[in-house]
Amino acid sequence: MAAIKTMDDLFLHTLKDIYYAERQILKTLPKMAKAAQDESLKAAFRKHREQTQEQIERLQQVFEALGKRAQGVTCEAINGLIEEGEELIESAQGPGPVLDAGLIAAAQAVEHYEIARYGTLLAWARTRGDKNVLGLIEATLAEEKETDALLNDMAESAVNQQAVGSAA
Repeated sequence: MAAIKTMDDLFLHTLKDIYYAERQILKTLPKMAKAAQDESLKAAFRKHREQTQEQIERLQQVFEALGKRAQGVTCEAINGLIEEGEELIESAQGPGPVLDAGLIAAAQAVEHYEIARYGTLLAWARTRGDKNVLGLIEATLAEEKETDALLNDMAESAVNQQAVGSAA
């Protein structure tokens, strides 16, 4: 890892971190959609994959606005969250409401990571006066929050109850 001495360095490092994370998430969402039983959940994962592709494109625009090449830096946090989700899928006894509840929880852990990263980048961009990237980061942060709220609504309105009521 390159030395982080300035806020510019820290901003760029965090940008590379979330760029890597988004690209890993893009690869994982089809697996989650395939593992889900609930059709609404499958659709939510498919929609979020499309949004993630757009978010990657926005990040590339941020790199361009900064005069930097778009590249990632390994993010062990997202690797760990994705690994937990994959382990859940592997250990579940097939599709069903319990796995769906677990998939929502795994997806929300990822969303919360993304919200934290984008919130930080937005605050730093404001402080640094990076007006040319604010809108790009704000749009993605809003989408991440919407996805988290949608997953929460799905869990609370149906999936968690179905999981609790399913046979052990």
